[in-house]
Amino acid sequence: MTATAEPAPSRLIYWLRLAGLIGLFLIYVVPHLLSKWLLRKSNWPRRFLRHGALVVGVRPRLEGPPLAPHSFVIANHISWLDIMILGGWTGTAFIAKAEVETTPLIGWIADQNRTLYIDRAARRDSHGQVKRIVEALGHDQPLTVFPEGTTGSGLHLLPFRSTLMEAVAPPPPGVTVRAVAVDYGEHAELVGWHSGEGGMANFWRVVGHRGTMPVTVRLLEPLELTDDRKALARQAHGAIAAALSSLVAHEAV
Repeated sequence: MTATAEPAPSRLIYWLRLAGLIGLFLIYVVPHLLSKWLLRKSNWPRRFLRHGALVVGVRPRLEGPPLAPHSFVIANHISWLDIMILGGWTGTAFIAKAEVETTPLIGWIADQNRTLYIDRAARRDSHGQVKRIVEALGHDQPLTVFPEGTTGSGLHLLPFRSTLMEAVAPPPPGVTVRAVAVDYGEHAELVGWHSGEGGMANFWRVVGHRGTMPVTVRLLEPLELTDDRKALARQAHGAIAAALSSLVAHEAV
């Protein structure tokens, strides 16, 4: 099986989509701030992520039971698009690396979606990090972790780090643990944020992509309860690997 070469990104499409994203942000930020001020809550961050993904050309399709409140989600990580797709279509919040919080504008947008920041280098604070995750799961909004710790090429599923899964091994009362596979299919290599690639180079390639991009989000069945975080990581890794068509296609080459 031979991979199909992607056409070069279009400058016109890139600038039109970028303008669309900026316009969407400017239109949505005012009602969002008003909602937070008047109602103490806002659905505008989810709308922005969802509609922003559509502007970029993503066309997600969900398979499987929807996420229940207080769900802890374990997902594969290929691209920054994962955030827009999962946040926009499932309403989840995310666990992100600490550097995101200080990134201009991106950090502010992440804050609006109740992002939980974790410093992975602070290993001595792992107990405190687990405690913060448990507290975050007390909120109705599902919470997603990307246990690969980084993005990948889309053709390989990296090993899962299990440290943060201590929070759900076993899960607190009322919390369901779900594995979710974000499957870009034949577009996996296009969107994959490859090792050593600059962020703007990836953004240019993805946003300037010609046409639309079907993506399947497979909401897998709840994982078996366990008090062994490493066993939970292996269980989630196996379930997601089996659900990704891009991995199967690559192995068949």
